[in-house]
Amino acid sequence: MITVAVLVAFVLGFAARRVGLPPLVGYLVGGFVLHALGQDGGPFLPQLGDLGVYLLLFSIGLKLRPKSLLAPEIWGVASLHMAIVVALFGAAFWGLGVLGISIFAELELETALLVGFALSFSSTVFAVKVLEENGQSGSFFGRTAIGILIIQDIFAVLFITISAGKLPNAWALLLLGFPLYRRAILWIMSKAGHAELFVLLGVLLAIASADVFAWMGLKPDLAPLIIGVVVGGHPKATELARTLMGFKDLFLMLFFLTIGLNGFPDWEGLAIALVLVAVMPLKAALFFLLMTRFHARARTSLFASLSLANYSEFGLIVGAVGAKSGWLAPEWLVIVAIALSATFILAAPLNAQARELYERLQSRLDRFQTPRRLGEEQIVDPGDATIIVVGMGRLGAPAYDTLKELHGDRIVGLDYDVDVVEAQREAGRNVIEGDPSDPEFLVRVADLHRLELILLATGRHRCNVESVRALRRYNASSRIAATAVWPEEAEALRRAGADLVFSIYGDAGVDFARHAHEELCTGSAA
Repeated sequence: MITVAVLVAFVLGFAARRVGLPPLVGYLVGGFVLHALGQDGGPFLPQLGDLGVYLLLFSIGLKLRPKSLLAPEIWGVASLHMAIVVALFGAAFWGLGVLGISIFAELELETALLVGFALSFSSTVFAVKVLEENGQSGSFFGRTAIGILIIQDIFAVLFITISAGKLPNAWALLLLGFPLYRRAILWIMSKAGHAELFVLLGVLLAIASADVFAWMGLKPDLAPLIIGVVVGGHPKATELARTLMGFKDLFLMLFFLTIGLNGFPDWEGLAIALVLVAVMPLKAALFFLLMTRFHARARTSLFASLSLANYSEFGLIVGAVGAKSGWLAPEWLVIVAIALSATFILAAPLNAQARELYERLQSRLDRFQTPRRLGEEQIVDPGDATIIVVGMGRLGAPAYDTLKELHGDRIVGLDYDVDVVEAQREAGRNVIEGDPSDPEFLVRVADLHRLELILLATGRHRCNVESVRALRRYNASSRIAATAVWPEEAEALRRAGADLVFSIYGDAGVDFARHAHEELCTGSAA
């Protein structure tokens, strides 16, 4: 079964990529194909899919800044959106039931609100996966979307705990000793090296914490997120998240397959699922409206809303709780699963084309902005800098140091990830937060035309290309140098307007050989 599942996932994931869609769309379709072939996933596929979710939540925790959840644009938007959606969906479903229409006739007001509650969630797995694929998980709108999702997850955990009608068992008191456990975990991380033991430690923390929480009578999905936050301050936390990425993507592929394996409803259920898909834009529009009311820019609000424009696997969990308790008919689980899968398939290309969509609708969307701006979206002042290094990671930071030796304080670094910005500032570098692929960010940069040289070292090809295009529109005079890994990436950057493209592997090898020759061979000959 596993061989067939992986083969189907690869073929359809490859086909999805070839037509410009994220591979996860192919994985979802693959689940439906496997179901049509009579496959049920076997005993191991769901467990491996759950491992992917645990690793995803663990990775989120590693990058999460808990204090960010206290921002009004996160908890306020999440709470209001959920309350409004539950009220509107619940009232609509109850009204359809009063009219005696279809499966809705079985719903009382309380159960209609429960279905609305299940449909009020957005998918954490989908949103984070798409944000990571687009290199946007550390951006302001990406962090905002993830924060909203975490608030939603907290509501789900509270519901599941209350509906179970029982409190955590006595073993949960062991959590009081967590400060001691944290110290031990951080010590082990320091001594685990950088190879297979390090990878194994990350997997162990994700799955063992989930099992321990389940043993204590707590929601297991919450444990990897918490343990990720606990160890997130460790110097090797970023490395651990990067190391686990491949494993996480592999097991998440199996998770998306299992969604499709839920099967198909009858024609009546399919019609209801399609109606739920049709009203999904209203849910996304409500996110956009609330975010702009909390003073986010239209671009930020649109991008975050598109990330949240889907139903959630948590909706299946909430629905399963309702079905198990006898509150909902089992048919609702299949209906929600179909609606969930369809919104994944539709939302994926929308997120991929978010920038183009904003550019086409900018004049209309900007009308919803308020005059006030959030702190992260104020005017950016690069000071007296005439050189800017974009992307302060493993490539950008050394480039910054080298240019500072050559040009003094005329240089500034730029990164979209607030954690990177803070770390670089602590290291003594002059770094500001921002995304040069965002035209509105470039408008907010004071004296943009004073910049003489711009180095793009983000390590994200698509972001580099879009940054070159945006910079050329707003600042045609600056010289732009960019990095690429593959020849086709270098050609795309040149077409976008880059003056110089540095091949990370090819040019680095040439520079290495020249440096070795000058330092060693020339010296020996002398």
